[in-house]
Amino acid sequence: MSSQHDTVFAVASGAGRTAIAVLRISGPASGFVLENMCRSRPPPRRASLRTLYDNAGGALDQALVLWLPGPGSFTGEDCAELHVHGSRAVLRDVAMALTDLGLRTAEPGEFTRRAFLNGRMGLVEAEGLADLVESETTAQRRQALQQLEGGLGRVLDGWARSLTELLALQEALIDFPDEDLPSEIENSVCLRIPTLLIEMQGYLADDRRGERLRQGLVFAILGAPNAGKSTLLNALADRDIAIVSPVPGTTRDILEARIELGGVPVTFLDTAGIRSTENAIEAEGVRRALNTIDIADLLVVVESPWEPAPGNLPNHSRVIRVITKADLPGADFGSGHKEATAVISAMTGQGMPELLAMLSSAAQDLTLSDGPPPLTRARHRAALREAAEDLSRAQRARHPEMRAEDLRLALRALGRITGQVGVEDILDSIFRQFCIGK
Repeated sequence: MSSQHDTVFAVASGAGRTAIAVLRISGPASGFVLENMCRSRPPPRRASLRTLYDNAGGALDQALVLWLPGPGSFTGEDCAELHVHGSRAVLRDVAMALTDLGLRTAEPGEFTRRAFLNGRMGLVEAEGLADLVESETTAQRRQALQQLEGGLGRVLDGWARSLTELLALQEALIDFPDEDLPSEIENSVCLRIPTLLIEMQGYLADDRRGERLRQGLVFAILGAPNAGKSTLLNALADRDIAIVSPVPGTTRDILEARIELGGVPVTFLDTAGIRSTENAIEAEGVRRALNTIDIADLLVVVESPWEPAPGNLPNHSRVIRVITKADLPGADFGSGHKEATAVISAMTGQGMPELLAMLSSAAQDLTLSDGPPPLTRARHRAALREAAEDLSRAQRARHPEMRAEDLRLALRALGRITGQVGVEDILDSIFRQFCIGK
């Protein structure tokens, strides 16, 4: 059975054969491992070239070795790193030697979980680290690094300190009613609650920008059959993903292409042409196409020069209308296409730079913010919404005892975000998302 008191190890570098591979070790036996495999511990926090030996005294490899005694380490425990040559044979034999010394392989996210449990980072910062490891684009990297460095955590801690002060004042008024405490104390509590509530509501009204950037956006391409949707998808992805055919109804399933636009990862969905049909398979494709409207952050509505887009599309707050096939003779861009925002030929590239600029601008508008560090996960938003609801009740409370209870509930809801209270049920789900060695 795993325990945070065990000494664990894992390969922290990439999979496959590499020039150098890093094995991380954390736990109380880290120093013992170095004494056995290196014949002595190297100086703390200095890279030392050492020969590694197995239990039988056979040489395994020459490696750079780091000794990182706790609590000044990533996990807060005694730690070590072995920078070995990255062949499978070296990694296999070094891992076997570590196992022979009583170590076990770390579980996904176990190093970061130990750092959290030992107070080296908060839960929000740990999630920022996970996002940094998974980041695909520069914008995602910046957001994750900001969270790892404590940007969002400082905002939450500030709210928690304010709530703690308000709760202490409110409790004092309840516990010492005969002490003639100044009336200004209760007035201060009642005045500060709305200010705090407005700050939280401002965060909740950010249109999910942080979550959208972290997860990536979804842009759905919709239109009538043979409008040029699949050709557009291939042009955006710069490779052949969808089959292009003059036969209407060729696309049945939803096809995906993930590309970067303005530093934001965007998944484009190519959908079946929307029309009435008696073909059961094509009808299912049309149903799925219409369902993408509910999950899409933006619609790219495609129409040919000779046929406007279907008139039965549900409304969406963000739409870019594109006329395709501009290279064909006799193309009509007249009265039936007054709402079009781009005219392109995906075959020749005409208008594509302008369309990409529009799409990039839309992606940035949906995600990027110059304001305070954003919420990045649904659990942050749910807990903060709960805290705001508790504060709203506290603002309306007529009795001091009810106001104190609502303040206490709001503080507890914030604590679930930062990991200070009530997080045992979510720790496993968070840390299992990490890779081995992190």
